[in-house]
This record gives sequence, C-alpha cells and structure tokens, in this order.
Amino acid sequence: MPGENLTRIEAQERRAIVDTQSYEVVLDLTKGAEVFGSRTVVRFTATPGASTFIDLIAREVREITLNGRALDPATAFADSRIALGDLAADNELVIDADCLYTNTGEGLHRFVDPVDGEVYLYSQFEVPDSRRVFAVFEQPDLKATFQFTVTAPEPWKVVSNSPTPEPKKHGDGSATWRFEPTPRISSYITALIAGPYEATFSELTSASGRVIPLGVYGRKSLWQHLDADYIFDKTRQGFAYFEAKFDYAYPFAKYDQLFVPEFNAGAMENAGAVTFTETYVFRSKVTDAVKERRVVTILHELAHMWFGDLVTMKWWNDLWLNESFAEWASTIATAEATEWTEAWTTFNAMEKTWAYRQDQLPSTHPVVAQINDLEDVQVNFDGITYAKGGSVLKQLAAWVGIEAFFAGVAAYFKKHEWSNTELSDLLAELEVTSGRELSTWSKKWLETAGVNTLAPEIVTDADGTITRFAIVQTAPADYPTIRPHRLGVGYYDLQGDALVRVHHVELDVDGDLTEVPELKGTMRPALVLLNDEDLAYAKIRLDAQSLQTAIDHLGKISDPLARSLVWGAAWDQTRDAEASASDYVDLVLRNIGAETESTTVRTTLAQLLLAANAYVAPEKREATRAKVADALWELAQRAEAGSDSQLQFVTAFASGAATPSQWDTVRRLRDGEAALDGLEIDTDLSWQLLVSLAAGGIATEADIEAALAADNTAKGGEFAAQAKAALPTAAAKAAAWSSLVESDDLPNTIVRSAALGFVHPASRDLLGEFVPQYFEALLPIWDSRTYQIAQYLIVGLYPAPLADVALRDATRAWLEANTDAAPALRRLVAENLAGVERALSVQDRDAQ
Repeated sequence: MPGENLTRIEAQERRAIVDTQSYEVVLDLTKGAEVFGSRTVVRFTATPGASTFIDLIAREVREITLNGRALDPATAFADSRIALGDLAADNELVIDADCLYTNTGEGLHRFVDPVDGEVYLYSQFEVPDSRRVFAVFEQPDLKATFQFTVTAPEPWKVVSNSPTPEPKKHGDGSATWRFEPTPRISSYITALIAGPYEATFSELTSASGRVIPLGVYGRKSLWQHLDADYIFDKTRQGFAYFEAKFDYAYPFAKYDQLFVPEFNAGAMENAGAVTFTETYVFRSKVTDAVKERRVVTILHELAHMWFGDLVTMKWWNDLWLNESFAEWASTIATAEATEWTEAWTTFNAMEKTWAYRQDQLPSTHPVVAQINDLEDVQVNFDGITYAKGGSVLKQLAAWVGIEAFFAGVAAYFKKHEWSNTELSDLLAELEVTSGRELSTWSKKWLETAGVNTLAPEIVTDADGTITRFAIVQTAPADYPTIRPHRLGVGYYDLQGDALVRVHHVELDVDGDLTEVPELKGTMRPALVLLNDEDLAYAKIRLDAQSLQTAIDHLGKISDPLARSLVWGAAWDQTRDAEASASDYVDLVLRNIGAETESTTVRTTLAQLLLAANAYVAPEKREATRAKVADALWELAQRAEAGSDSQLQFVTAFASGAATPSQWDTVRRLRDGEAALDGLEIDTDLSWQLLVSLAAGGIATEADIEAALAADNTAKGGEFAAQAKAALPTAAAKAAAWSSLVESDDLPNTIVRSAALGFVHPASRDLLGEFVPQYFEALLPIWDSRTYQIAQYLIVGLYPAPLADVALRDATRAWLEANTDAAPALRRLVAENLAGVERALSVQDRDAQ
C-alpha cells in the first residue's frame, strides 16, 4: 500500500493550516466499466503562503487549478497526493480526474449481477477511501458541506446523503441528479449508491415535528426476499428510543437503508444513507441469532447518526466514541424498544466473548487507542473498539446512573453538534450530570489495556458451611492494572430438575483480594457464579466443584444470562489452559441441547468445533472430531422439528463432519435420502452441505459447477468458491492459492470465501506445504493489495488448522526477520501467531 498512508502528525499539521468550507463533486458514471469521471471544486481557508496537500487516488488527473492558477498534474500529483503551495486566505481548488471502480468493497465498488447482468454501485469510504472517488482532505476533523452532482444511466436510482432530486434527462439514455448540499460532515460518511435498485418508501414524524422520509433499497434479483416492512418497523422503534433518550431530534433530512452486494462489513453509517450487507436479505432460512444481529445492526447504524455523524472524533484514536457508543446504544435499544428483550444475553455471548479474546492478544490496546497513521486504524476495527468499549460503557452507565448518563450524552450532542470531539469532551458532560469525577475511571478503563480475572476463594467446614469467601483479582504481567468492579455473586442449587439461583449479593470489588463477609456462614451451593447478572467486564473463574456442576447440569439453569456467563467462564478456563479441552467438549455436548438462546448456541458451537479441531491433544483430535460430529447429528435428530437449534445442529454437524460415514449422512441429507421433520434443504443449506461434501472428498468440482449453474447468483458464487477451495487435493489447493495470491482479479467476497475453504480443517494435512509460500507472499501482498484484500489473505490463508510447533516457529521466524515491516502487517501476523501459541498451550493441558 505504498504512498497511501497518512500519519496523525501530518493530519494535525494540515488541520493547523486548512479549514474546509465546501465541496462540489461532479461524477460521470457513464464512461464504461473501468473508470468514472470525477470533478471536484473545494473551497477552503488557509494560512496565507502556506503549503499542504489534498488526497486523491485516481488513474488520471487532467486538471488542477488553484485560485485560477493551473498546476501541472505531472509534477503536482504523486503517491495519492496533490501538492498545494502558496495558499491564499480563501482558496478555490478545481481538480478533474478519472477514478477507478473497485471490486474490493473500498471506494466506489462496481458489481455485475450474474442473474440479470445489471450493474450496481455503492461507496464505502471509511477509513480513507473517499479519496478514491473525489479529491478531498481525507481526515475526520476537516468537516465541510458536500454537494454531489451525478450523471448516470437514466433508469437507475441514485442515492446520496441528501434527498434524491428529480433527475434531468438528456435524451441519450443518461440523466443527471443534482443533490442539495449536506450539513457539515466528515468525508468518510458521504455516500453514493447507484444502479437499478428496487426501493420502497415510508416516513415517520421526528420528535422535532419534521416528517422524515424513509427508504429501503435492494437489488432486483433479491427484492422478493427483502422484508422492508419489518425493517421500517425496527427503524421507527429506534428513532423513538434514541430521540427520547438523546433529547436531540434526528439531525438529517431523510433516512435510507440500502442492502448492497459484496459488502465487507455488516453496515456503514453514511449520513442518511446507510449501506448494509446482503447477508441481511434472507433468501433462505436463517437462525434467530442472525435475525437478532440484523436488528442490532439496524439500531447500531441509526445510533451513529448522533454518535459519529452529528458529533465526530477529531482523529481515529477516538474511534471508540463512534463504535463503542453505537454498540452499547444499539444493545440497550434492542433490549428496551424491540421484541429482542434478551439482547444483553446476546451481548454477553457474542460481544464479550469477542472482547475477551481480543484483549488477550499481543495487539491489545486501550479503548482509546494510540493511532499513529491510517494503517493503524484499519486494524483497529476490533473487539476492543467495539465490544470492550461497549462493555465498559455499560459499566459506566450503571456507575453514574442511567438517567445521568443519558443527560450527559444529550448535553454533549447539543454542545458539539456538527463538530469534532475528544474523550475529555464527553467525560466533562458526564461529570456535570452525574457529579462524579471520571478521570480516574477513564485512566483505568479506557486508557489502559488488558482484561482482569476474578476467581472465588472459598473455605468451608465439614458440613459445607462457608467460613471464608473472598474474590481474588489478577491481571496479566504485561498489563498489570487492577481495576474496580461492581458485580454480583450468585448461588445456584439443584431443585428438582432445575439449577436455580438461591442467593445473590452485589458488591464492589477492588484490589488484589476482596473479602466478602456477608457470605460467611452460608451453605456452599452446587455452583458459585461470580459476575452474576453480568455487571463487570472481567473473565471469571469457576471453582472445581462449580465447573463439575456446570458440566453435569448447565442446561438446567433457567436464566439465559446466567447460562451465558457459565458458558463463557468454562470457555475462558479452557482457552487459558486451566481446564481441559476434552472436558469443555463434554460440557457442550451434554448441555447445548437445552440452550434456548440462539446466539449462545451459535457462539458455543463455533467454540466446540475450535476445541475439537485445534485445542484437544493431537493424539485425541481425530477421535474427538468424530465424537463431536456424531453427537451433533444426534442433537439435530432430537431437536424440535423446524426449530432454530435443529438448523444450527445440522450446519455444525456438516462443518464438523470428519469420517466417511458422517459425510455419507451429509450426502443423504442433501440428496433427500435422509430427512429431518421440519428441516427444509433450502438453497443456502444445500450449499453448506455441499461445502462439507467437498471438504470430505465426496463432492467433485463438477458437482460444484452443477450447483452453481442451478444457483448462478452472487451468493452461489461465494459458496462455489469456498467449496472448490475446500476440495482435499493438492491440485485444488494449488488452484485456490494461485487464484488468490498470484492474481488480483477476484472480488472481495470471493476472496474471503475461497480463503475460508482453503483452510478447511478436513484438509489440514494438505496445508503444511503452503507454510513457506505463505510467508514468502506476505510482503508482496501487503505492498500490492488494498488493505481489505490484504487482510482477507493474511488472516484467511494462515494455515491455523495445523496448530503445531512448526507453524509457530515459522511465524516467529518471519516476525524476527521482518522487524521493519509495516506495524499493521506485523500486528496481523502476531495475532495469527498468538492463536497457534494458545492452541499449543491448551493442547499440552489437555494431554495431562
């Protein structure tokens, strides 16, 4: 990625010179399949006589005119920058260029629908990719108004941040849309979506009394599957909740939600024009976990209209001001304003699991991260910025009081509307409304890294009466901060066929050891649960008796949040090599059949397969994989007909199949020779079963081609790429490797899917020969690909299923030999290494 970086110091120096007022961007989308015309007029003030630069990634720059003075593009434009010298107090800059469409999901992405040949475009500008579409001062604290004028094929719909105007038709099959200027916003939340999208419209009345137009858009070939009425319903619930709690009316003119092809993330909070992954368009049956995730995502992006779009961080070290708040706000809104009332259980099962994992990697960082340049922030859209940040904000809201918290947030929006902020700006408002001093809290929770571990220390007498109860807090050596926690302690005992809470206390924990005298004299229960009700952000330990109770009876706990906490504690102890992976496998197989929360099932099954594939001792691996798949098939057969769990057990069984008889079951299920009541082998499930059969060597490339011919869609293409790469032959692996590494033609979603198939655990034995090639390819990939594609390849092609000493040593050797490689690249490789090192440690524990 040469010449495309921007450092924080450069951004600060440019901000000291420049203040932007307006952009007029004229785009011509009728120039063919490779390039589009981009003409930008930028008006800005500057320190007279100073020099700076503006950002642009373009194939060709035809004109650069600064204050009426022509600059030579051959000398002024280089390395994604246009040099600007001898600035005036007031400046007008005109840049005319041809820019490139992408197939990477960055900049202006161009997609051709294989179903009908229609062309669809959408923009994705976060972090630094509006410069791929127009000339721009690409940093969040140089806000401006943006006025887009777009020429495109007349039948298309064209959407941007401002309401879509009536187009001017030219009589030659093209038309021009001239949008009104936006409010003052950052460049990364501007947007352009264009193509023959289908759409439906509605409206709502804002708290301000304004009528807000609503739109939902999707591709023609998927439109029949898009449940727009439900999306409008959740959007209305979110609007009502956020406008009331934030005491600030929705700040933009309209709200469109667009489901776009080949999207890298879940969604993007473009002001008034949110883009979503088509994963949220359900053409086949999906789990409740996915349905709930869509609702959380809808509300996450809506929350961003205030957190991030109205008020924006000055620089990317405060990215958490966007993402942590949107994560927390969307969860509380989902729990309190929609039918998904167990959203905090989902948060515990999914987000906190992600946060704890990320916080134990060598790349962990404070919630308020040190971001030196754009490459730093690209890798920082992680479990700290989203999930840990959301977790500690939940703590903060509880500590200052939810009403004081919302009052402080409302004051923050009013004071800083349309401007840029830092951490201190928010804390100042929360201190006023809560009366609490927050700098100490901030230093411990937002400005230091690492996760603490809380363990019970219990002493009983002969009849089981507790004579001493204490909570021990530890921290990793590299991140030794001991933090204050507010948490509950729950006692759970068997009563009939249920494991129920019989006692609960809530207390403050601080320091290395906290005595709990109020529990002295109580009878020891079957299970002691620290952090009952999930108030704290910390890993918790189950004592030996409680862990055994969990193995035997976890499914009998009636409260879904308590179950999620126990699932998480057992997993943490396994990952930390304090409990055996084989015991974890037994825990899951004995209890997962009774779990009712879809996301808990989804998360736990993924962890179960990881334990079987990489965490059990190598000599137990194949027997464990076979045992797990057999048990999952039994669970699928016993599950309620048509239930969410039935679908999850079937897909996990297919993913985990490891023996000829298991793959034969998969084949019979797909072919209709075997059937489960209530289970429809619909399009996506058929593909998932075919991927399994390909990995097992049962299906052939011809079978995959036949399936693709029957489902020649974007999603079908992704599944086909995954299945072909999963084929367990040297030739198939070599072909997949070549298509991914030696060519850069494939679009982002095909790259992601093919990499997933390439490292399928069933073909572990074929991955060893690619270890040297992987490390040889790292620097060329980083230097030649966009960030998103580089990340997919560096993480996705890492042969993690090997999980052996040779891979660990090879990874260490590369890091030792490449100390001067880009820090963001080294971070990705170091995270890969951490996964293997952890697997080896857990394998050693399991072998004992």
